[in-house]
Amino acid sequence: MGRESCHPSWSWRTRGGFRSKYAYGSGYFTMSIKLPKNERGVVTTFYLTSQPDNAQNNHDELDFEFVGGRPYILNTNIFAADSGHREQAFKLWFDPTSNFHEYAILWNNHQIVFFVDKVPIRVYKTDGTMGVKYYPRLPMYVQASTWNATKWRGPVDWSHGPFIANFGEFEIFGCPYVASKPQICDSTRFSWNTPKYWQLDPKQQAIYKKVKKATMTYDYCKDVLAHQFPECKFD
Repeated sequence: MGRESCHPSWSWRTRGGFRSKYAYGSGYFTMSIKLPKNERGVVTTFYLTSQPDNAQNNHDELDFEFVGGRPYILNTNIFAADSGHREQAFKLWFDPTSNFHEYAILWNNHQIVFFVDKVPIRVYKTDGTMGVKYYPRLPMYVQASTWNATKWRGPVDWSHGPFIANFGEFEIFGCPYVASKPQICDSTRFSWNTPKYWQLDPKQQAIYKKVKKATMTYDYCKDVLAHQFPECKFD
């Protein structure tokens, strides 16, 4: 468990970011972020990722991606031993460049929850009948960065730079992964693995449904390719 702060900035010559020292097998991960000025092509991220991060058909990842434009879009994605494409996007209900806001990921053997200021905005659950093939199970590092997404979002106007992402207080309540004993990270001796965190409580569930309806702008389970993702049957 750790608590740190960091303020990477970048221009057209550089990109900024950092990664945790250890990989984790479960946990609750929080990051306080004040985003750079809003600019098309500038993307700031906070995510968990297995290594190597480009492994074909054997890669897990849980993403917060803050995509610059008009307005900022929060894109979330989940990789589960594959190339991802489980994207859900949201419009934020505040200006993420004016103050710090807390973003968090809960990851245990029952559900993955993305939080914004402790509000659940995305829930991804496992299901015993489907096995672990579609559920992230590889050890993952915590990473954060700001990068040039020109190829994805269009060219950046560099005259508006530099683009400074302020990563404030962050905390890792995680189980460091040990290859010889991977099952330890599912133990209920860790608070985030106890039954209390296997599903949202009734109050959280009500807030989740309300916020999802009001802010979601894209859902892969509503896309024409949804049939490729078995979990969409349970969405």
